[in-house]
Amino acid sequence: MSEAKFNKAVEIIQSLPKDGPVKPTQDDQLYFYKYFKQAKFGNNTTERPGLFDFAGKAKWDAWTSVKDVSKEEAWEKYVERLLEILAKAGDDDSKKHIAEIEAA
Repeated sequence: MSEAKFNKAVEIIQSLPKDGPVKPTQDDQLYFYKYFKQAKFGNNTTERPGLFDFAGKAKWDAWTSVKDVSKEEAWEKYVERLLEILAKAGDDDSKKHIAEIEAA
């Protein structure tokens, strides 16, 4: 998996409209978050957020769960999950995004 495909996938996810046909679940969003952070920054070295920061703790736990995953593997997992979600949506925009990732 190439960094170019990963970067294209990140660009696509960031551009998805909130009311569009492709709606990643919260679990999908955490999945993308943890592999994005691992690919860009490596292992999580930050302190775990406080007791009442539920979203922050979920993100921290997700990122920490992929400790020692290589950036190349993180790219691959990120792109593969997005391709699965886009294929499942099956609309024209999703097909266009799949082609863009494959061409990157």
